[in-house]
Amino acid sequence: MGRIENVTTGALLADQVKVARSFPARVIGLLARRRFESGEALVFPGCRSIHTVGMRFPIDVVFVSREWRVVAVRSSVPPGRLAVSAWHARATIELPSGTTKRVTVRVGDQLRFSERS
Repeated sequence: MGRIENVTTGALLADQVKVARSFPARVIGLLARRRFESGEALVFPGCRSIHTVGMRFPIDVVFVSREWRVVAVRSSVPPGRLAVSAWHARATIELPSGTTKRVTVRVGDQLRFSERS
């Protein structure tokens, strides 16, 4: 678990962050979930695109650089879609739909991910 903050604005994006490191975690992602609660996030390291095929709800997607600077934001991506970022994205963050508008996440914002042991 961990947390993601927007250093640029001081806003907290999520405080229940999981990182999909294993192959099964990356494949399953949010597919087995019935809902995605405020404060939750799923991070895919080394990922430049995601799909929502088979999902039950829309999500917000934030693509970040190696330094965790926002390079692309896709709000309210509905089920059955593909979300692609800029070529220099190095990780993808999935958030509950509406998060990026509620806490104002924009291209160029600096995020910070802290992982708890």
